[in-house]
Amino acid sequence: MSAIRTTPRPAAAATTPLSRMTALARAELTLLGRTRGALVAALFVPLVMPVSVRSAAEEMDLAGAGLSIGTLVLPAAVGFSLLFAVYSVLVGVFVVRREELVLKRLRTGELTDVEILAGSSLPAALTGLAQCLLLTAGCVALLDLSAPSAPHLVVLGLLLGLVMCSALAAATAGFTRTGESAQATPMPLLLVSMIGSGMFWPLELMPDRVASVCELLPLTPVVTLVRGGWTGDLSAYEALGALATAVAWILIAVFAVRRWFRWEPRR
Repeated sequence: MSAIRTTPRPAAAATTPLSRMTALARAELTLLGRTRGALVAALFVPLVMPVSVRSAAEEMDLAGAGLSIGTLVLPAAVGFSLLFAVYSVLVGVFVVRREELVLKRLRTGELTDVEILAGSSLPAALTGLAQCLLLTAGCVALLDLSAPSAPHLVVLGLLLGLVMCSALAAATAGFTRTGESAQATPMPLLLVSMIGSGMFWPLELMPDRVASVCELLPLTPVVTLVRGGWTGDLSAYEALGALATAVAWILIAVFAVRRWFRWEPRR
């Protein structure tokens, strides 16, 4: 396993990091479009899951927690897009490209390791972003939501979520042996996030001790910032706490990638 390079190799023709990552992202988007399983996970699942959240919300005392069906479903929809369209898809992308020696060949060119990871992540990240915007518009239209009280928190939560899920996907790929096992290794984070990050069951309705633990889960700060940005009930202290937790998880994921990410197949 080689250490991550941070400087590009000498190039015969003048290129920029942006142009190199754009070219790689374009190629990755073409490959992604040919993978039916990834397309289903990225496009279909996140659109269906919020319906289940809405059904479950009808059985909860949301008003007592200062919430509504809309403020429960909308952050959950964003979370599903990040988990399935970004995190789950990218784990498979990194593992399959590694096993097919694509990553190894890319490292022999002028792309740096950071550019390879970022360029490979761009199609899934942009798909997740577009899906979040589409689901947000649908929730606003169908669930009678008003405009967000603190839109900057919504934007911040979404951007942090995209970066975090991309980094966590690369970290998870480092512990995933084959393309087939890439369907299973994302499951722990998916299940823990859906159960404990306030997507199906808001933290406000959990026992205090359980909620305190769930606040430390990776996706919880994203859901908290999106929901708080919409309701306007999030204090500056709570917003800073969510921001700190999200940044901590990003740093942990980056460390794991630098330490354990593999560029060649396991033998």
